[in-house]
Amino acid sequence: MTNAAPSFWGPVTSTTEWCEINYAHSSYIAEFYNTISNMPSILLAFIGLINAFSQRFEKRFSVLHLSNMILSIGSMLFHATLQNVQQQSDETPMVWEMLLYIYILFSPDWHYRSTMPTFLFLYGVAFALVHSQLRFGTGFKVHYVILCLLCIPRMYKYYIHTTDASAKRLAKFYVLTLFVGSICWLSDRLFCKEISHWYFNPQGHALWHVFMGFNSYLANTFLMFCRAQQLGWSPKVVHFMGLLPYVKIQKPKSQ
Repeated sequence: MTNAAPSFWGPVTSTTEWCEINYAHSSYIAEFYNTISNMPSILLAFIGLINAFSQRFEKRFSVLHLSNMILSIGSMLFHATLQNVQQQSDETPMVWEMLLYIYILFSPDWHYRSTMPTFLFLYGVAFALVHSQLRFGTGFKVHYVILCLLCIPRMYKYYIHTTDASAKRLAKFYVLTLFVGSICWLSDRLFCKEISHWYFNPQGHALWHVFMGFNSYLANTFLMFCRAQQLGWSPKVVHFMGLLPYVKIQKPKSQ
């Protein structure tokens, strides 16, 4: 929300603002809570990256966790500055990340191994070039939702073919965090006028960041389990300090 306080970054040039008073806590950070709320996502992605790398999962999963970190860093830059260029550093990685999810979900059954990554790479480059020149508002959101919807049937297929109770629990928490996070996002977007008169702002968009950080981590962990199962790596879901789930595998000696 607009505020007359002095700002380091100058006038807002982004196409979107959220229900948080700009520069309320620092002249260097436009939306304070929406900026710092990306930190759990970065930490969770880093933990996932260490797990994928240390157990020598396929490189696609290391790239996936790295993309989660890049997206969160881009989101921090956007919310800290509310500048159009930084908005692209948030929105373009969102699309790239979904293209990566599409690849991971569909590639095991894709008969022509080079065509899918080539097409998705070219699509991602084309989107980045167009997005750097044109400002998308509703169009970007519709495009992003379509990419998300393409993933849902495949995720459901993975779920129904998984018999492990712990892995299924990951998928259920994935859906739960998505549902609760979406409510926070919508509330912040649709009821900002009412919320701005409250004594306490619940910071719905910041909560969306936190829930989506866990959502991405759970999705990645579930997909790592499913892929390890496909490869015969005897995966099991274990918990770090009894809380944070991750996948532990045991590869055959021949591998």
